[in-house]
Amino acid sequence: MALQKWRSFARLLCVAVMFGVCFAMLAAVIGIRSPWLGLLLMFYFMGLAKVAEPLVMLRMPPALRAVDARRVKQGLYRWLGVRGFGALLRNTPLRLFNTSVYRAGGKRTLAELARQIESAESTHFWAAVLFSPYIVLVWSRGFVAEAILFIFVQIVFNLYPFLHLRIVRARLSKLDLKN
Repeated sequence: MALQKWRSFARLLCVAVMFGVCFAMLAAVIGIRSPWLGLLLMFYFMGLAKVAEPLVMLRMPPALRAVDARRVKQGLYRWLGVRGFGALLRNTPLRLFNTSVYRAGGKRTLAELARQIESAESTHFWAAVLFSPYIVLVWSRGFVAEAILFIFVQIVFNLYPFLHLRIVRARLSKLDLKN
C-alpha cells in the first residue's frame, strides 16, 4: 500500500513538473500577460486534481455537498437541458474525458463510484470558482472577446459537467451504496 502511495505521489510530481515546464515555455512564447495562460492553468488544475485522486480527492463545500434528488429533476436543470448534456457525454467519445465516473462493467462498487463522481463534481466546482475571477480580470483588462470565450468555456467545461454530476449523485443517493 505504501508503495502505491509513493507511485501516485511520484506520478503527481512528474505531471506537476511537466505542466510547470510547459507553462513556462508557452509563457516565453506568448508572453506572461497573455490571457490564454489563465485558461491553461484552469485545465492544469483539473488535470492535477485527477492525477492526485489516489492521494486526495477534492470535496464539495459542506453547504453544497448534499444533493436534493427532487430539485435536480425540475426547474433550472430541466430548463438548461442538463440531462441532454449528460446524454451527449454518455453516447459519444466525450465519455473518455473521465472514465472513472462510469461503473466500468460492474468492476467498481457503487460506493467507489459515488466517491469518484463527487471528486469529479468537486473538481469542476473548484475550477469554476478559481477561473471566474480570472475571467473578470481578463474582461477588465480589455480582452472582451477572450473573456466572452472564457465564459463559454466555463459553461461547457465546468458548469454543465458540475450540474450533470449532481444529477448523477442524486440518482446514486437513492441506491444502497454498499454494492
